[in-house]
Amino acid sequence: MVQGMRPRGLITVAWAVAALTFVALILFIFLKVPVAQPQAGGLSQKIFYFHVPAAYALYVCGGVCFLASALYLYSPSDRADAWARSGAECASAFGGLVLTSGPLWAKKAWGVYWTWDPRLTTLLLSILIYWAIVLLRRFSGTGDAERKFAAAFGVLGTANLPIIHYSVQKWGGNHPTVIGKGGGGLGDPSMYQALFGGFFAMTLLAALLLTLRAGLAQSEARLLRAEELAPDTNG
Repeated sequence: MVQGMRPRGLITVAWAVAALTFVALILFIFLKVPVAQPQAGGLSQKIFYFHVPAAYALYVCGGVCFLASALYLYSPSDRADAWARSGAECASAFGGLVLTSGPLWAKKAWGVYWTWDPRLTTLLLSILIYWAIVLLRRFSGTGDAERKFAAAFGVLGTANLPIIHYSVQKWGGNHPTVIGKGGGGLGDPSMYQALFGGFFAMTLLAALLLTLRAGLAQSEARLLRAEELAPDTNG
Protein backbone atom coordinates (compact mmCIF):
# COMPACT_ATOMS: atom_id res chain seq x y z
CA MET A 1 0.00 0.00 0.00
CA VAL A 2 2.87 2.36 0.76
CA GLN A 3 4.29 1.81 -2.71
CA GLY A 4 0.87 2.41 -4.22
CA MET A 5 0.65 5.78 -2.46
CA ARG A 6 3.94 7.06 -3.85
CA PRO A 7 2.67 8.24 -7.24
CA ARG A 8 -0.23 10.05 -5.60
CA GLY A 9 2.16 11.69 -3.17
CA LEU A 10 4.45 12.82 -5.97
CA ILE A 11 1.51 14.25 -7.88
CA THR A 12 0.35 16.12 -4.78
CA VAL A 13 3.81 17.59 -4.31
CA ALA A 14 3.97 18.57 -7.97
CA TRP A 15 0.59 20.30 -7.76
CA ALA A 16 1.71 22.13 -4.62
CA VAL A 17 4.91 23.30 -6.34
CA ALA A 18 2.93 24.44 -9.39
CA ALA A 19 0.42 26.33 -7.25
CA LEU A 20 3.13 28.05 -5.21
CA THR A 21 4.99 28.92 -8.40
CA PHE A 22 1.93 30.61 -9.87
CA VAL A 23 1.23 32.51 -6.64
CA ALA A 24 4.84 33.72 -6.47
CA LEU A 25 4.75 34.64 -10.16
CA ILE A 26 1.55 36.67 -9.80
CA LEU A 27 2.90 38.55 -6.78
CA PHE A 28 6.20 39.23 -8.53
CA ILE A 29 4.51 40.48 -11.72
CA PHE A 30 2.12 42.85 -9.99
CA LEU A 31 4.43 44.05 -7.20
CA LYS A 32 7.91 44.10 -8.76
CA VAL A 33 7.60 44.29 -12.55
CA PRO A 34 7.19 47.89 -13.80
CA VAL A 35 4.20 48.96 -15.85
CA ALA A 36 4.91 49.08 -19.59
CA GLN A 37 4.57 52.16 -21.76
CA PRO A 38 1.02 53.11 -22.84
CA GLN A 39 1.52 52.04 -26.47
CA ALA A 40 2.28 48.52 -25.23
CA GLY A 41 -0.92 48.41 -23.19
CA GLY A 42 0.22 49.87 -19.89
CA LEU A 43 -0.94 47.74 -16.97
CA SER A 44 -2.64 45.25 -19.27
CA GLN A 45 0.79 44.39 -20.73
CA LYS A 46 1.32 42.23 -17.65
CA ILE A 47 -0.93 39.70 -19.40
CA PHE A 48 2.12 39.12 -21.61
CA TYR A 49 3.84 37.11 -18.84
CA PHE A 50 1.01 34.57 -18.93
CA HIS A 51 0.01 34.85 -22.58
CA VAL A 52 3.40 33.98 -24.10
CA PRO A 53 4.14 31.05 -21.71
CA ALA A 54 0.63 29.69 -22.39
CA ALA A 55 1.40 29.78 -26.11
CA TYR A 56 4.65 27.94 -25.39
CA ALA A 57 2.72 25.32 -23.39
CA LEU A 58 0.38 25.00 -26.38
CA TYR A 59 3.40 24.18 -28.55
CA VAL A 60 4.65 21.63 -26.01
CA CYS A 61 1.28 19.88 -25.83
CA GLY A 62 0.92 20.04 -29.59
CA GLY A 63 4.34 18.45 -29.96
CA VAL A 64 3.30 15.61 -27.66
CA CYS A 65 0.11 15.17 -29.68
CA PHE A 66 2.11 15.11 -32.91
CA LEU A 67 4.66 12.53 -31.74
CA ALA A 68 2.07 10.26 -30.12
CA SER A 69 -0.29 10.56 -33.11
CA ALA A 70 2.49 9.74 -35.57
CA LEU A 71 3.53 6.79 -33.40
CA TYR A 72 -0.05 5.54 -33.30
CA LEU A 73 -0.36 5.74 -37.07
CA TYR A 74 2.89 3.79 -37.38
CA SER A 75 2.22 1.25 -34.63
CA PRO A 76 -1.21 1.47 -32.95
CA SER A 77 -1.23 1.03 -29.18
CA ASP A 78 -3.33 2.19 -26.25
CA ARG A 79 -0.36 4.06 -24.81
CA ALA A 80 0.30 6.10 -27.96
CA ASP A 81 -3.41 6.81 -28.32
CA ALA A 82 -3.60 7.97 -24.69
CA TRP A 83 -0.73 10.44 -25.10
CA ALA A 84 -2.13 11.68 -28.41
CA ARG A 85 -5.49 12.29 -26.75
CA SER A 86 -3.81 13.96 -23.78
CA GLY A 87 -1.75 16.23 -26.03
CA ALA A 88 -4.80 17.32 -28.02
CA GLU A 89 -6.90 18.05 -24.94
CA CYS A 90 -4.12 19.96 -23.16
CA ALA A 91 -3.33 21.90 -26.35
CA SER A 92 -7.02 22.81 -26.53
CA ALA A 93 -6.96 24.06 -22.94
CA PHE A 94 -3.84 26.17 -23.36
CA GLY A 95 -5.12 27.36 -26.73
CA GLY A 96 -8.25 28.61 -25.05
CA LEU A 97 -6.10 30.45 -22.52
CA VAL A 98 -4.11 32.07 -25.33
CA LEU A 99 -7.26 33.10 -27.19
CA THR A 100 -8.70 34.58 -23.99
CA SER A 101 -5.65 36.46 -22.74
CA GLY A 102 -4.52 37.76 -26.13
CA PRO A 103 -7.65 39.79 -27.01
CA LEU A 104 -7.76 41.31 -23.52
CA TRP A 105 -4.25 42.67 -24.03
CA ALA A 106 -4.92 43.57 -27.68
CA LYS A 107 -7.89 45.76 -26.76
CA LYS A 108 -5.61 48.08 -24.77
CA ALA A 109 -2.61 47.88 -27.11
CA TRP A 110 -4.35 47.87 -30.52
CA GLY A 111 -7.78 49.24 -29.69
CA VAL A 112 -9.55 46.08 -30.91
CA TYR A 113 -10.04 42.64 -29.44
CA TRP A 114 -9.27 40.78 -32.65
CA THR A 115 -7.75 41.35 -36.05
CA TRP A 116 -7.16 38.83 -38.80
CA ASP A 117 -3.43 39.07 -38.30
CA PRO A 118 -1.41 36.20 -39.92
CA ARG A 119 -0.27 34.85 -36.56
CA LEU A 120 -3.70 35.09 -34.97
CA THR A 121 -5.38 33.48 -37.96
CA THR A 122 -2.97 30.53 -38.12
CA LEU A 123 -3.15 30.15 -34.34
CA LEU A 124 -6.94 30.01 -34.48
CA LEU A 125 -6.74 27.36 -37.19
CA SER A 126 -4.55 25.08 -35.09
CA ILE A 127 -6.69 25.52 -31.98
CA LEU A 128 -9.85 24.75 -33.95
CA ILE A 129 -8.20 21.53 -35.15
CA TYR A 130 -7.37 20.53 -31.57
CA TRP A 131 -10.92 21.33 -30.46
CA ALA A 132 -12.19 19.20 -33.36
CA ILE A 133 -10.03 16.30 -32.13
CA VAL A 134 -11.49 16.63 -28.63
CA LEU A 135 -15.05 16.62 -29.99
CA LEU A 136 -14.25 13.72 -32.30
CA ARG A 137 -12.85 11.64 -29.45
CA ARG A 138 -15.76 12.57 -27.20
CA PHE A 139 -18.64 11.78 -29.54
CA SER A 140 -17.27 9.20 -31.99
CA GLY A 141 -16.51 5.58 -31.30
CA THR A 142 -13.37 4.09 -29.78
CA GLY A 143 -12.46 1.85 -32.68
CA ASP A 144 -9.18 1.82 -34.56
CA ALA A 145 -10.61 3.80 -37.49
CA GLU A 146 -11.75 6.64 -35.23
CA ARG A 147 -8.43 6.66 -33.43
CA LYS A 148 -6.47 6.82 -36.67
CA PHE A 149 -8.64 9.64 -37.97
CA ALA A 150 -8.05 11.60 -34.75
CA ALA A 151 -4.32 10.84 -34.96
CA ALA A 152 -4.19 12.18 -38.52
CA PHE A 153 -5.88 15.35 -37.28
CA GLY A 154 -3.28 15.56 -34.51
CA VAL A 155 -0.45 15.47 -37.03
CA LEU A 156 -2.22 18.11 -39.16
CA GLY A 157 -2.82 20.47 -36.23
CA THR A 158 0.78 20.39 -35.09
CA ALA A 159 2.17 20.78 -38.60
CA ASN A 160 0.66 24.27 -38.54
CA LEU A 161 2.50 25.33 -35.36
CA PRO A 162 5.78 26.31 -37.10
CA ILE A 163 3.74 28.46 -39.49
CA ILE A 164 2.29 30.29 -36.47
CA HIS A 165 5.76 30.91 -35.07
CA TYR A 166 7.28 32.33 -38.26
CA SER A 167 4.19 34.08 -39.64
CA VAL A 168 5.20 37.49 -38.25
CA GLN A 169 8.62 37.36 -39.93
CA LYS A 170 7.18 36.12 -43.24
CA TRP A 171 3.94 38.07 -43.56
CA GLY A 172 4.14 40.87 -41.00
CA GLY A 173 0.95 41.90 -39.23
CA ASN A 174 0.05 43.65 -35.99
CA HIS A 175 1.24 40.95 -33.64
CA PRO A 176 4.33 42.15 -31.73
CA THR A 177 7.68 40.38 -31.72
CA VAL A 178 8.94 41.25 -28.26
CA ILE A 179 11.83 38.78 -28.10
CA GLY A 180 14.24 38.09 -30.92
CA LYS A 181 15.24 39.89 -34.07
CA GLY A 182 13.07 42.91 -34.70
CA GLY A 183 11.43 42.71 -31.29
CA GLY A 184 10.86 45.63 -29.01
CA GLY A 185 12.52 43.91 -26.12
CA LEU A 186 11.88 44.07 -22.41
CA GLY A 187 13.28 47.19 -20.84
CA ASP A 188 13.77 45.97 -17.27
CA PRO A 189 15.56 42.85 -15.93
CA SER A 190 12.53 42.01 -13.80
CA MET A 191 10.50 41.67 -17.00
CA TYR A 192 12.79 38.89 -18.21
CA GLN A 193 12.63 37.25 -14.79
CA ALA A 194 8.84 37.33 -14.86
CA LEU A 195 8.75 35.90 -18.37
CA PHE A 196 11.09 33.03 -17.54
CA GLY A 197 9.09 32.40 -14.37
CA GLY A 198 5.98 32.19 -16.53
CA PHE A 199 7.69 29.69 -18.82
CA PHE A 200 8.63 27.53 -15.83
CA ALA A 201 5.13 27.68 -14.30
CA MET A 202 3.31 26.89 -17.55
CA THR A 203 5.73 24.11 -18.47
CA LEU A 204 5.24 22.49 -15.06
CA LEU A 205 1.47 22.80 -15.39
CA ALA A 206 1.55 21.36 -18.91
CA ALA A 207 3.67 18.40 -17.77
CA LEU A 208 1.27 17.68 -14.92
CA LEU A 209 -1.84 17.88 -17.08
CA LEU A 210 -0.30 15.79 -19.85
CA THR A 211 0.81 13.06 -17.45
CA LEU A 212 -2.46 12.88 -15.54
CA ARG A 213 -4.65 12.92 -18.66
CA ALA A 214 -2.55 10.27 -20.39
CA GLY A 215 -2.70 8.08 -17.28
CA LEU A 216 -6.48 8.45 -17.11
CA ALA A 217 -6.83 7.63 -20.80
CA GLN A 218 -4.72 4.48 -20.39
CA SER A 219 -6.84 3.42 -17.40
CA GLU A 220 -9.99 3.95 -19.45
CA ALA A 221 -8.52 1.87 -22.27
CA ARG A 222 -7.62 -0.99 -19.90
CA LEU A 223 -11.13 -0.90 -18.44
CA LEU A 224 -12.63 -1.03 -21.91
CA ARG A 225 -10.44 -4.01 -22.83
CA ALA A 226 -11.45 -5.77 -19.63
CA GLU A 227 -15.13 -5.22 -20.36
CA GLU A 228 -14.68 -6.60 -23.87
CA LEU A 229 -12.95 -9.72 -22.55
CA ALA A 230 -15.35 -10.27 -19.65
CA PRO A 231 -17.78 -13.18 -20.16
CA ASP A 232 -21.37 -12.23 -20.84
CA THR A 233 -23.40 -13.48 -17.84
CA ASN A 234 -26.69 -11.91 -18.94
CA GLY A 235 -27.47 -14.71 -21.36
